[in-house]
Amino acid sequence: KKRLEKCNQDVLEYVDEFREFSKMVLSHLAGLNTGKAEVKREVENLLMRIEHAQRDIDYFGSVTDSNACVEVHKDLLKQQLLEEAEEKKRLKLMLNASCDRVLAGIRSLKVVKKTGGKHGSWMKDPGKKHAKIYLLSGSVNNVIWEFANIMTFMENNHTLKARRVPLPLPWEGTGHVIYQGFLFYHRYGSLNEIIKFNIQRRNVADQMLLPGAGRIPAYQLSPQTKIDLAVDEQGLWALHAEPETGGNIIIITKINHETMAVEHSWDTPCSSRDAEAAFMACNTLHVVYNSPSGGSSRIQCVYDVLDALNTYINPGLHFPKCQGGHSTVHYSPKEKQLFAWGDGSQIIYKLHTEQKV
Repeated sequence: KKRLEKCNQDVLEYVDEFREFSKMVLSHLAGLNTGKAEVKREVENLLMRIEHAQRDIDYFGSVTDSNACVEVHKDLLKQQLLEEAEEKKRLKLMLNASCDRVLAGIRSLKVVKKTGGKHGSWMKDPGKKHAKIYLLSGSVNNVIWEFANIMTFMENNHTLKARRVPLPLPWEGTGHVIYQGFLFYHRYGSLNEIIKFNIQRRNVADQMLLPGAGRIPAYQLSPQTKIDLAVDEQGLWALHAEPETGGNIIIITKINHETMAVEHSWDTPCSSRDAEAAFMACNTLHVVYNSPSGGSSRIQCVYDVLDALNTYINPGLHFPKCQGGHSTVHYSPKEKQLFAWGDGSQIIYKLHTEQKV
């Protein structure tokens, strides 16, 4: 009984001690909550000050950056002007800006012969001293006819005296040219592959891909020709159109005929709509237009790649006595004449030029 009483007494003392301890813990917890609230207020105050400081930093940074951007923009513009000036100098050196005459008229025509179908091309090699004539009939073919001279070509049985040169790869369109003993043409079945064929050795000497070309016709009225190659005093050119420009403008690309590399490209103001052909003469594009139903061919857009400010946009030069349009018109820098193919006829046009202003 005494031990039970002693146990009860101890339990009561433990309960009293636990109550005191609980009171003490609760008191400390209350103090902690007060401290927590104070700490929270201090942290919030500090965050606010940091935000204000960050806004000030951002403002001063934006002012500094804007000034720097103005300076950088001026530097970029200056650099761009210098690069454009250097590029113009390089182009003038590359293209030999010695051409001081412009096309002023198409004086007369001579129908040399009527052979072949609606599409084809014929030409001389302006890079050689010989008088050979080359005939390429059709918009898809793989045979070149080589004649000793124009008199042989004009004979009735002309193929009897012609040299037949087969190609390992056929051509597409009528935009091929012969220069320095090589035939340059758009390969049939390819998008934009240009073949360089050695006529004497009868083998493919080189080939290249012309960026952006081959997807749409170069001229609306000559859908068979996707890439039109041209030769003038400065060498080899390519004329074509691109879907990215809406297919409405003609693009000029200068090609190094030896390395088959692109040297430069120009977007021209000349439209491919109602265009049937074009040619390069003395660094200058001349675009031939007609009506879809056929009529009088005329040059209505001229673009000088070296001096666009002096470009004659619409000279209005008409081809004499020609009705029905052209499949091809090629300029011969050697004779200063045009070799054209019109409805199966092989035509020569003589040109009238004037001093460039």
